[in-house]
Amino acid sequence: MPPFRYRLGIISDPHIALPETIWQHQSRFHLVEVSLSAFEQAIARFQACGVDALLLPGDLTQHGELVNHHWLQQTLTALPFPAYVVPGNHDVIYPRATDGVLGLAEFPSQYAAFGYSDAAQPWYHCALTPGLHLVGLNSNQFDADGNQQGYLDEAQLDWLVTTLTELRDRCVIVMVHHNSVEHLPDQLNHPLGRRYMLDNAPQVRQVLRDGGVRLVFTGHLHVQDIAQQDGIWEIATGSLVSYPHPYRVVELCQDDQGQLTVQIESFHITQAPGYENLQDYSRDWIGDRSFPFMKQLAELPPLNLPETEADELAKQLRYFWAEIAEGDRTFSFAEQPPAVQQWLERFSAGEPQQDNQALLRL
Repeated sequence: MPPFRYRLGIISDPHIALPETIWQHQSRFHLVEVSLSAFEQAIARFQACGVDALLLPGDLTQHGELVNHHWLQQTLTALPFPAYVVPGNHDVIYPRATDGVLGLAEFPSQYAAFGYSDAAQPWYHCALTPGLHLVGLNSNQFDADGNQQGYLDEAQLDWLVTTLTELRDRCVIVMVHHNSVEHLPDQLNHPLGRRYMLDNAPQVRQVLRDGGVRLVFTGHLHVQDIAQQDGIWEIATGSLVSYPHPYRVVELCQDDQGQLTVQIESFHITQAPGYENLQDYSRDWIGDRSFPFMKQLAELPPLNLPETEADELAKQLRYFWAEIAEGDRTFSFAEQPPAVQQWLERFSAGEPQQDNQALLRL
């Protein structure tokens, strides 16, 4: 495999929302009011530190609005380095465009300058530099009733097998919105976690592993987490508009023997117009909206707590999701009953792997 050194900027789930498009909804987790400023701040850092390319693993816009897609396209076009995107579930809420909202069928042509070479195909492959290739996948599917699902269809999997076979002597990295690796305890089977994963994640991992892929970039979950499963390392980057407002710089270096070193740095947006102390405000924003989610976590398997106990635990877990989203957290719930303690402490970051500043040798 040819040697190379390549620096990537990573922004996931920016949920771009122009002021006139912002949805005012009391349960909204995304602080999209800061989306434009946060995006511009991250881009400024990438320009200052000299990245070679930008990856955006989906949920580019608040809810697929064409005006928000157009703002992003214009911003990416002005960059001094190439940008590559894949669609998230918020970007293509319908199979086809309707009423000022982009559809999946139109996504490749809208983003032709950002990875897509075939307007009829919502997945792609391109060379980033000699020896390093990027595969961008589409994890958004629709059932017969038009409901969204997260998985890779058979046509895409067949294409992926063929493409990885052709690139067997190159280093291939993959970008996809839904998770292919579990980042939460029993994520693929838990009712609250599985919607963030590919329904056919084990099959996808098998295809990637057989094709020599070692590294995947993803989003959707809005947490900072680096995890490994079945030989696949997956870097999940939290949302730019959700606490703690992270983005990453990732340097890939491959030597003459094919040893891949991945140096990961994470940064955070700390202020925006009208939000001088963004971190504290955003943490409370999540905490104020977390009760229904935490109550569900308590009532569902494996805890199965009765309502009164679930209510009490949910109150105590006001900042639990915000702390998970930070990455690198070790949790202690010694005051809880043993079953509750053991389950909640499973959300601690894996050891010794770190989620924000990390060095991988693959």
